[in-house]
Amino acid sequence: MSLFKDSYSALICNDADEKVYLTNQLIKYQKKDTGPLCEVKKMPSPGHPIKPKLVSFSGAPKRDKSDLGMIKNIHAICHIEFNAINLALDAIYRFQEMPHQYYLDWVKVATEESYHFSLLKKYLEELGYHYGDFDAHNGLWQMSVDTDYDVLARMALVPRVLEARGLDVTPSIRKKFSGSKFPRMVEILDIIFEDEIGHVKIGNYWYRYLCNKRGIDLVQTFDELIKKHIGSSLRGPFNTEARLLSDFSRDELKYLENPERI
Repeated sequence: MSLFKDSYSALICNDADEKVYLTNQLIKYQKKDTGPLCEVKKMPSPGHPIKPKLVSFSGAPKRDKSDLGMIKNIHAICHIEFNAINLALDAIYRFQEMPHQYYLDWVKVATEESYHFSLLKKYLEELGYHYGDFDAHNGLWQMSVDTDYDVLARMALVPRVLEARGLDVTPSIRKKFSGSKFPRMVEILDIIFEDEIGHVKIGNYWYRYLCNKRGIDLVQTFDELIKKHIGSSLRGPFNTEARLLSDFSRDELKYLENPERI
């Protein structure tokens, strides 16, 4: 048995329901050793179903406030959570020399992301739609590819940028669904939001661990990675309260608001 091989199997699985099942099977490693290492391969694209068709960001479906537009929003969030499963699985599989707690943390993230995906997929089905009915973009995975060379870069930019952005925008998305014909989405978004605080907190912990281990400055290193991989400052507004709950420091929040002052 190997956590790394099993994570890889889940990562490359093309069937969404099977991916969720395989991901949840990783819970058994909470009480077991991670097992032997395995070969780490480049992953230009993880396993995904034939549908949704993956398109460029500009080609993704336009979403207005009509009923169909709101359903497209639900589908887009469902796809984000599907991507999040793969991102967590890759964080386990790709970086095989971290402390054991790292793997416990990322198994937790992966299983929670699979739960979020399942909630949204089921809700779409209750509404008469299915995951895959609308095109989706694959931009989230590109950051995984770009940071596959270093676990520090991965921890800096996936949980602390991509997932943390979810903390910033979820309250406004929740507001759009509040009072709409889709009240179940408010409940689902509340679940996702609370869990994502924990996910970002995990990313912050391991980013700090790695910076301290290497003897490098947290904020300066983050700024360098932002410039290298994103090329411009992160856009606000930022959800300061949620980011503090996820263990961003005051100095890091000051940097986000005024990156030119570093």
